[in-house]
Amino acid sequence: MTLNSCKDDNSDECKVVCGTGEILSADCNCVAVVTDPCDDVTCPDGFVCADGNCVEVATEPTEVSKAGLLTADETWTADKMYILQSKVVVSEGVTLTIEPGTIIKGAKGQGSLATALIVARGGKIMAEGTAEKPIVFTALSDNIEIGQTFGSNLDETVNSEWGGVIILGKAPISPSAGTEAQIEGIPADDTFGAYGGSDAADNSGVFKFVSIRHGGALIGDGNEINGLTLGGVGSGTTIENVEIVGNLDDGIEFFGGAVNVKNALVWGQGDDGYDIDQSFSGTIENSIYIAGADSDHAMEIDGPEGPENTGGLFTIKNCSFKGLNGEFADWRDKAQGTVMDCYFFNFDEAADIELDADATVEANYVAGKIVITGNEFNLAAAVTDFASIFKDTFAGGDDAAFKADMVANNASVTEKSAGKGADASVFGWTFASSKGAIDGF
Repeated sequence: MTLNSCKDDNSDECKVVCGTGEILSADCNCVAVVTDPCDDVTCPDGFVCADGNCVEVATEPTEVSKAGLLTADETWTADKMYILQSKVVVSEGVTLTIEPGTIIKGAKGQGSLATALIVARGGKIMAEGTAEKPIVFTALSDNIEIGQTFGSNLDETVNSEWGGVIILGKAPISPSAGTEAQIEGIPADDTFGAYGGSDAADNSGVFKFVSIRHGGALIGDGNEINGLTLGGVGSGTTIENVEIVGNLDDGIEFFGGAVNVKNALVWGQGDDGYDIDQSFSGTIENSIYIAGADSDHAMEIDGPEGPENTGGLFTIKNCSFKGLNGEFADWRDKAQGTVMDCYFFNFDEAADIELDADATVEANYVAGKIVITGNEFNLAAAVTDFASIFKDTFAGGDDAAFKADMVANNASVTEKSAGKGADASVFGWTFASSKGAIDGF
């Protein structure tokens, strides 16, 4: 029962008593209490209450599929995962920006269906990760999730799950004919596969704190995509703090160009760690190589292939190479350049540094275009003769003189000296570091 009474004429006090479910209003009337139908409703994650019912929250998709040509600038963000369904090409005049912490996964495929990210000549990639938030290229089968740095189901022995990353530029190269070429694995009628030119300072963007894992898909008979392929990339491009893990073919291959690479790491590749071709003239410094069971050479070096742009002399300095079953280095057709102040260890007793049985290699060595100096070798216990690891295999060469030169300008050691090899402390952000693979460097 509700009891009502009017105000006393001489008082401001309201003499009204309201019943259950009512409250007193400012004008001394009883009004019904309005209750929120969601007060007693608890909804699960991903749902909210509306009119007493739980409804699903609408969200943007977290996976974005990519295929074909990018014809306008794009930004890939860390709150989404990008799936390469085929070759994705950053076209000429287009910039692809990738935020720190972004994960890009490549679907499995071979031949024409192999997945890869290709930065065409005149295109640009701005992939600037950080040590805390690296950019990760990996396989679709990797269980890494948004916000993570590493997955848990794949290791360095898993390869060829997708293709890799290819960056092409306008810097000088020395192909078999002319001054331009088509990068291996891209059909000749796909113009986005062209590389080379005359601009040594060409700028293809920035590629920092990037990890590329489990690639090397087969694109032809005996032809696989490298972890990172650099074709005619110019010195205006920044490539620092990059990691290649578990690639079926080479870790990083340089087809000419003048780009400088710093703080690179290659682990567990199926062929060569660092492969140099077509008169590459840049510098590779403070970088690491970690052989896997199927790895071949730490370095495979070729020189110019044709009559144009033949003067490119690369430098590899202050790098550390951890071997297993493969070779130190193979200097092949027209090879030329410098390897200095590096540290080699854990190679087996059969490993060698070889000048191939090729007249052009011999001629370049004699002319002083092949320089191997200031390096330290921590050799297998079974190697008792330091000179034996150096081999000039050309029939007309002077193997004894080559051995003497190498012994005089390099050293056999049991520990790395200061100023030799790489500073491994800068690789703490890597997948390799998380697995203990850089321990001992």
